[in-house]
Amino acid sequence: MSNLKAIKRKTSTAGQLNKLRESGFIPAILYGGKDPNAKISVEKKLVKNILNSESFLSTVLELDVEGDKLKVIPRDVAYNVISDEPIHIDFMRVVTGTKIVLEIPVKFINSNDCPGLKVGGVLNIVRRKVELKCPADNIPEEIIIDLKGLEIGTSIKISFIKLPENVTPTIVGRDFVIATVAAPTVLKEPEKPTEGEAVTGAEGAEDAPAVEGAEGATPTVGKEGDATKKDDKTKATEKKQPEKK
Repeated sequence: MSNLKAIKRKTSTAGQLNKLRESGFIPAILYGGKDPNAKISVEKKLVKNILNSESFLSTVLELDVEGDKLKVIPRDVAYNVISDEPIHIDFMRVVTGTKIVLEIPVKFINSNDCPGLKVGGVLNIVRRKVELKCPADNIPEEIIIDLKGLEIGTSIKISFIKLPENVTPTIVGRDFVIATVAAPTVLKEPEKPTEGEAVTGAEGAEDAPAVEGAEGATPTVGKEGDATKKDDKTKATEKKQPEKK
């Protein structure tokens, strides 16, 4: 159980509350039980770590209000719309013998021992939190789901989970699904050929017969011997030209 110190406050106007926040405190209200509502404030740096946890709104805290210790549970947190900093917290007194409705986060364990996930299956989470009705003195911090041994096609329902004593889901009359181990929806594409590999007719390409004509030569069109006759005419023309003096 986490411990948190708080002090009483007498602030009421917007200006007073803003000044309190600027000094590093978060205004809060304490309510529930037989005692009247109390205005308090908590130091931001002390509450920030537990405030960011997923189970903050379902965790029982021991609140020390100037020496008066009592069990409380956070019920609501208001944030600044621009800075996203917490600006107000509601705490409810935990009274023994009463029951509280809370959303408890779900935690999955042993994913490495899940055969369905090992062969490429996907954990499809339907509910990340489950609303439960809990005794004030027996509130679970999280719901643990063990994935060990689960195959593809398995539906993890609320009946699959062993809840603490006297803890019951608020949804009654049906065995609702929390998660499933589903088959993969995306097929793996075949590997593309690496650079230099021929796409078609790769085998035997290096052994193909050479094309007639030397490298880079342009094939000559015409009857055999045409090239020889052309060379003879060229030589005859060269003999007729007078020698330059």
